[in-house]
Amino acid sequence: MFTSRDGLCSIGELAELAGVTVKAVRFYSDRGLLPEASRSSGGHRRYGPEALDRLRLVRSLRALGLPVREVHRVIDEEEGGSVSVLEDAVAGQLRDLGSQLQALRWREAGLRLVQECPPGERADRLRLIGAVAAPPSTAPLARFWRAWLPPRMPARATAAFLEAAVPEPPTDPEPAQVLAFARLNAFVTRPCAGTERPQPEAHKCAGARGPAVLYASLAEAYELAGTQLRRGREPCPGEELDSFVDAYASTYRSRDTPAFRRLLVKQLTADPRIDRYWELVAEVITPSGGPPEPTPGSAHDWLLAALDAQTAGQDPSFIRSHESTGCPRPASAPASGA
Repeated sequence: MFTSRDGLCSIGELAELAGVTVKAVRFYSDRGLLPEASRSSGGHRRYGPEALDRLRLVRSLRALGLPVREVHRVIDEEEGGSVSVLEDAVAGQLRDLGSQLQALRWREAGLRLVQECPPGERADRLRLIGAVAAPPSTAPLARFWRAWLPPRMPARATAAFLEAAVPEPPTDPEPAQVLAFARLNAFVTRPCAGTERPQPEAHKCAGARGPAVLYASLAEAYELAGTQLRRGREPCPGEELDSFVDAYASTYRSRDTPAFRRLLVKQLTADPRIDRYWELVAEVITPSGGPPEPTPGSAHDWLLAALDAQTAGQDPSFIRSHESTGCPRPASAPASGA
């Protein structure tokens, strides 16, 4: 291919054959990606026939977005007969590209959100979405819950709770989902009234293990209730409610009696709530036009409504009998209090 008597070509000839600029060839040469065969008597670079294939490989790798250091590693590994570095580099680029695409989708949905809203609402919406990165971070939501959870909560229990309580932002959001996430971000970052958030009775368990066991048991009840919510079932007694009540009874070493259930519904109704958080979570995870996806908050409300309906007609004598036994006072559910 090279027509010179020594079988080599100049930097300009190599650039022309590869369809790149002389500046690009010099750049790759200076970084050791394109070894020179020799130098002319005048100090000009000379390249052998293998340089053309190497230059084309470098161009292809760079076109995929690989940085120079990764291209260097891929070429070194290729010469050694390995392809693992190339596979790792491509996988890394795919992850980065996915994140970039998600960011673009969030920006597009945010722009549509501003474009489609009434003029009088644009300033407020700009303020909301301007406070959220693209793609959005769930770190503020996790911090909100970590500050709310009982002190010294076991790490595994905390991680399980956060997985259920912190929604994953959709990769291809609709404008309504962007707005809901922005409002959710504003909700968890707003200053709290008073010196601390109101805490439910569940946080008054001795030590950290009590709430951790309770939350783990409640997660099972919420999952069962979520199935009924997806089916559109009205709150009613059943396996879901039994599991819900048993979570409290087991944690506090009480028997599941009609009186216990009356006390439980009374306490849960009185505990502080964060309904707005769960409403926004449902909007974030539910595409427009679809049925609302269950959340721990909506599952808790379904179970509490079922418990309230079941206990509404119980004989008050059960309460007097239960109070005389000295059973522990029921605690609040983590999904409702904040």
